[in-house]
Amino acid sequence: MASLDIQAKRVYAPIERTDGTRVLVDRVWPRGISRGKTGAKLWLREAAPTTALRKWFGHDRCRWEEFRRRYPAELDGKPETVRELLELAAQGRVTLLYSARDEGCNQAVALGEYLMSRAKGRQAT
Repeated sequence: MASLDIQAKRVYAPIERTDGTRVLVDRVWPRGISRGKTGAKLWLREAAPTTALRKWFGHDRCRWEEFRRRYPAELDGKPETVRELLELAAQGRVTLLYSARDEGCNQAVALGEYLMSRAKGRQAT
């Protein structure tokens, strides 16, 4: 598998032609935005952290490193969702959409890291 082009972006940011396939990866629909305004091809709730993990994390930067350890363990239990995202990313750029205010510490960033590591793992085998 060639290297993937995955980025994370706030769902409230303007849609750009360079976004490629836009996929909303929040468990809860973002406030104040209609489906059409997201530009999302898919809403993959299953890719989001469980409610328990999301609430525990609470976008607390002090919990970010631990979140980045726990979330991949949840994703390992969702092989169909992971496969779907990897297949989309193999076709071109994927933009993972999220609604959190923190642009550096959120599930879309962690998910992108996870997908990139899975793709590298596949190349090694």
